[in-house]
Amino acid sequence: MLLDGFVGACRESLDEEHFDQVAIMAYSAKYASGYYGPFREAVDSAPQHGDRRGYQMDPANVAEAVREVSMDVAEGADIVMVKPALAYLDVVRAVADEINMPIAAYNVSGEYAMIEAAAANGWIDKERVVMETLLGMRRAGADIIITYHAPYAAKLLQQRR
Repeated sequence: MLLDGFVGACRESLDEEHFDQVAIMAYSAKYASGYYGPFREAVDSAPQHGDRRGYQMDPANVAEAVREVSMDVAEGADIVMVKPALAYLDVVRAVADEINMPIAAYNVSGEYAMIEAAAANGWIDKERVVMETLLGMRRAGADIIITYHAPYAAKLLQQRR
């Protein structure tokens, strides 16, 4: 979730400079989540004081996501994002049911790490679970999936041709 009015300010600035064809993907529904852990650890980005919950959404609140998405659309967003994706497929669906524009689902580092760890331990079939996970996001209503598994999934899809 970005600051209210941020998408509108970006759209206005881009349009004023004749970049009206540049698309804006808004972080419309960004939840306070434990799934960001591996990324924060890798880039040493943990907050020095407090946490990020003050500007990230309450995981229990789907209605807020729909409101935030609607506000970003009204301000000029071309794509809206739900982050993280896997634990918030219901939010992806709620947003898809409410708006008619591209929806991005961001499959974050913790979601990726769970699959990788389980596959490394032989607990799951990595190929099958990766593709099921991505299909679930698509089925929930995501038009765009941002994932660390993209190169792996692309290879799998290429092999299936």
